[in-house]
Amino acid sequence: MNLQFAKQPSYWSPYLAGLAIGLTLILTYYVMGHGVGASGAYTQLAARMLEIEAPAHAQANVYLKRYLELGTLLQSWIVIEMFGVLLGGLLGALSARRFQFQIERGPGIAAEDRLVFALLGGILVGFGSRLAQGCTSGQALSGGAVLAVGSWFFTLAFFLGGYLFARVARRQWR
Repeated sequence: MNLQFAKQPSYWSPYLAGLAIGLTLILTYYVMGHGVGASGAYTQLAARMLEIEAPAHAQANVYLKRYLELGTLLQSWIVIEMFGVLLGGLLGALSARRFQFQIERGPGIAAEDRLVFALLGGILVGFGSRLAQGCTSGQALSGGAVLAVGSWFFTLAFFLGGYLFARVARRQWR
């Protein structure tokens, strides 16, 4: 099923999108008392799934028990935030006329391989964000907003690493 709406997508202004992210971050600090993040939602979901399958084990796990004490999934600010991210992404794609089902890949890689690499990359990023006790959005946006020096160094290293790796991975997209 291909739901492409236009041949030439109309991109959002990066300045307006950046302003919207900044205003959202300020509002989040004002309303919730903390910045944005994402990885905690997945950890809370995993804790709830473990609680369904093995309740005694979930309650005995010191790390996951903190997430279970936050209430139901729909009472968690970070889970609600992730629903907002999904809805915002959908609305952004629809308004820019870029919504379509496809596998983005270059001619040098098969669709199946692209999906495997995407899955492995997602697993590594998820593991890394739990190991670091936070994700890139929480570190770069929220930490950077409060001028945490470590967050600024992290963000610089993150973008530098992405730039260097992109040079290696670019061969697959030609």
